[in-house]
Formats: sequence, structure tokens, C-alpha cells
Amino acid sequence: MGTRQRLIDTASELLAGEGVDAVTLRGIAKAAGVSHGAPLRHFSGRAELLSAVATRGYADLLARGDQLPGSPRERLTAACHSYVDFALTNPAMFELMFRRDLVDTTDPALSAAASGVFDTFAVLVAAVPTPLARSGADLRLVAASLWAALHGLAQLWLWGGLAGASFAPSPESALAVTLDAYLG
Repeated sequence: MGTRQRLIDTASELLAGEGVDAVTLRGIAKAAGVSHGAPLRHFSGRAELLSAVATRGYADLLARGDQLPGSPRERLTAACHSYVDFALTNPAMFELMFRRDLVDTTDPALSAAASGVFDTFAVLVAAVPTPLARSGADLRLVAASLWAALHGLAQLWLWGGLAGASFAPSPESALAVTLDAYLG
């Protein structure tokens, strides 16, 4: 494995273990066992390295949707559950993937990975004959709205905004209400 890949792997491990703020170029270099200048020989800066890590996160999220079984509705429901589960089991990666202040938003690989996840989700949304779909609504906008609802649910749960609330005993119960609202 080359140094570049080792730096991405190490940054991913630090991210998972210690959170976004712990992922510094010096910390990554130290944990990877390379000189403190090594990251800058392979990346233009922290944002480029974190973009590579976030790209991996999007690839992992997309891979969760591969081969979803069932009808279009069952596949969409499974994808929604998978999205929330990804966020709850990978909170630091989930945060990084959407922290535009930490990544290079012009990075082509990151843009392609993020777009790939959304485009796949939009296809799943479009395949389900919901009342919204039958109304002639822009299905990419419906997909973006559902994605935002899922993202907000996951983030509120992670930040404690819903955890422990008597009306939301679990992320799954809150997700069920969200899906009922969108899928009718």
C-alpha cells in the first residue's frame, strides 16, 4: 500500500475513533508512522485529504444500497433505513461527508461520489408510485426533501435533540413516521 492510501486509511481510522476535530495533518502523519510533512507531499492540504476520506464514506454508503431486495417501495424503505443506520453507526464520517467547511467541494471524486449517492436515491424515489409522484411533483425535489428529512432525523438523534424524547422512543419509530408521510 502506498503512502497516500495509508494516509487516507489512517485518517479514516482517526475519524472513526476520535471524531472530526482530531483529524489533523500532524496527527494523521504520526498515526501513520510517516514524517509530519508527508501528507503535504500527497495532498494539497487537510481539505483534500478529508475529501478523500469523505469520498470513501459516500462509497460505503452507496455500497449499502447495492442489491436491495424487494419491490420499489421495499427497496426505498430499506435505503432510508440504511441511510439512518449509516449515520448512527458512523457519526464522525456522516458529519465529515456534509461539512462543506472541511472538505474541498470542488474535488471531482468527492462531487461524483456525493452525486452518485443522491442520484441512486432519486431513482429509488422515482420508482415508487406515491401520491406525490402521481401529483406531477418534481421527483428529484421529492428525493431531496426525503433525503433532508432522513438527514435531519439522523442528525437530531446524534446530537440528542430526539434521543430520549417520549414521543420518539427510537430512531426507527421516528423514521417510520417520516416514511409514512412521504410514501403515503
